[in-house]
Amino acid sequence: MTRRISHWIDGKPFSGIAERSGDVFDPATGEVAAKVDFASQDEVSEAVAAAKRALPGWRGTSLAGRTRVMFAFRELLAARRDELAKIVTSEHGKVESDAAGEIARGLENVEYACGAAQLLKGGFSENVSTGVDVYSIAQPLGVVGVISPFNFPAMVPLWFVPNAIACGNTVVLKPSEKDPSAANFIAELFAEAGLPDGVLNVLHGDKVAVDGLLEHPDVKAISFVGSTPIARYVYETGTRNGKRVQALGGAKNHMIVLPDADLDLAADAAVSAGFGSAGERCMAVSVLVAVGPAGDELVGKITDRMTALKVGDGRNPESEMGPLVTAAHHARVESYVDAGVASGATLVVDGRGVEADGGEGGFWLGPTLFDHVRPEMSIYTDEIFGPVLAVVRAEGYDEALALINANPYGNGTAIFTNDGGAARRFQNEVEVGMVGVNVPIPVPVSYYSFGGWKDSLFGDSHAYGPEGFHFFTRTKVVTSRWLDPSHGGVNLGFPRNS
Repeated sequence: MTRRISHWIDGKPFSGIAERSGDVFDPATGEVAAKVDFASQDEVSEAVAAAKRALPGWRGTSLAGRTRVMFAFRELLAARRDELAKIVTSEHGKVESDAAGEIARGLENVEYACGAAQLLKGGFSENVSTGVDVYSIAQPLGVVGVISPFNFPAMVPLWFVPNAIACGNTVVLKPSEKDPSAANFIAELFAEAGLPDGVLNVLHGDKVAVDGLLEHPDVKAISFVGSTPIARYVYETGTRNGKRVQALGGAKNHMIVLPDADLDLAADAAVSAGFGSAGERCMAVSVLVAVGPAGDELVGKITDRMTALKVGDGRNPESEMGPLVTAAHHARVESYVDAGVASGATLVVDGRGVEADGGEGGFWLGPTLFDHVRPEMSIYTDEIFGPVLAVVRAEGYDEALALINANPYGNGTAIFTNDGGAARRFQNEVEVGMVGVNVPIPVPVSYYSFGGWKDSLFGDSHAYGPEGFHFFTRTKVVTSRWLDPSHGGVNLGFPRNS
């Protein structure tokens, strides 16, 4: 029988009958590996109700108690990281070394959340007026929803869930229906770590589940990662329903290579950042801007490296790049390759028809390289989310910078150069949220925050780090006076400090 993946509600697997379900594929073979339940409105209500019931007890748990659970979860996750990586590979398709890196970055955020006692400290001012003290406290929001994407089925939940829980909130997590098992595994580890029933719930499904969370009056906040059109929809719908929302959207990340750069380093970086995880990363480099005379030599070096890449089943240790996640996504990405050829871009390396070391029915598309791409072409304007790298030529630094700043996305970018002045100027002038200097994928460490600008972020708060703790709490300011009964009598004037 086909394996069933169902919700995790109130500390246990959901046992009810699902009215609808979806296929979960093994991307390396194209075969259906499992069926995942799709939540109805009733299941949404049940998950939110479980989180609401658990809220008073968890909110009232001491910081020491919450921290103990977080440390226990950290130890379990570290001990079973290989198991979780294999789950990610089996449903997403990324090679196991890449999946292991995803878990490692998620683990860093769990370790950051273990510092909740320090991170939730308020401020205190004594005697601001005679006998009056003022202090601030950070309190949890309540029930919060997390809607995570397919491309990082473990890491993105670990961006949000540990911080939300450490702050005293309860959570309903809605993972992607394409690779849902990692979320259940994380919930089971939290339960084993001692997290009370109902504090973390996992709800599987499609738009019904998403809209249910966005519209439910008991859900106080939404964290989302996905494409820009859906991020905009989540932000607008959630805020219209009175929720705090952080919605991280799509990207078109540019990597500038100046003529003075180490071209071998730049070529390594372009291939690694462009084709890792088959390009299914919001921080993937999808546009390389070759400045001045760097272009021809750089394209040659990139081509040499691409042709040596081994595409195959992610469970094979020799594979360097796996398949795309679904047949539908494969067809979409391949259509952009067709469009690039039709628009007149130079197809240097064609990934269509790649001979992959995997099942014949797998969703294979090899690394693809276009040169002489123009800004009006769809392979430049659209977020392809696949192993397609577009090279644009620019005469100089100013033209390259203007190209990036004119783009509607502003998630990540990088510059490769040996000129410190150029790098410093770039980090100051570029209109992008995350910047790498000779670093192709500038994903911040857990004690900073992840987030883009422009159409790559809707809402004011970035993910994890200090802004993560800020997002999952609200500030209360208390003005306090303890005096003897002779308080001075009635005074209808506006309070003034003295």
